[in-house]
Amino acid sequence: MIINFVLITALIISLITDIKNRKILNIVTLPAIIIGFIYYTSVQGLEGFLFSGKGFLLGLSLLLIPYLLGGMGAGDVKLMAAIGALMGTSFVLYSFVYIALIGGVISIVLIMKKSGIKTSIKSFFFQIIYLRGNLGSILFSKEKSTSISFPYGVAIVFGTLCMFVRGSFI
Repeated sequence: MIINFVLITALIISLITDIKNRKILNIVTLPAIIIGFIYYTSVQGLEGFLFSGKGFLLGLSLLLIPYLLGGMGAGDVKLMAAIGALMGTSFVLYSFVYIALIGGVISIVLIMKKSGIKTSIKSFFFQIIYLRGNLGSILFSKEKSTSISFPYGVAIVFGTLCMFVRGSFI
């Protein structure tokens, strides 16, 4: 199916460019969005346009707040919107769960790698005991010495591929 080919191609290109340059290119995401709208509109008419539109809007909205808070780039948001336009609302929503889990695991590994495993575990239990919950300040700190970041496109690509290969988890 052409939509699957477009999705896989966009994901692979986005993965490569995000790892190499920390950018997800508009030349990849925007044509994917347009192809999703054109394909579903031509095959299913207004219903197809709405299918693609709802997926687009959901994909866009899922990462909009983290983007506005400075936690990720606009390319990540547009890639999620492209996934939604190509695959619809339920696919992008289930993908998002995989994406969040994979992104969380990557974040924990990077925090433990930077701080050391023993320090990270002590800090985790200290935070729980005193209900301080400052994990977000570690991840989104503006101070360069404690800032930890990674190309979130990696989590988006692998989470979407998990959904594509495995399907929903219910």
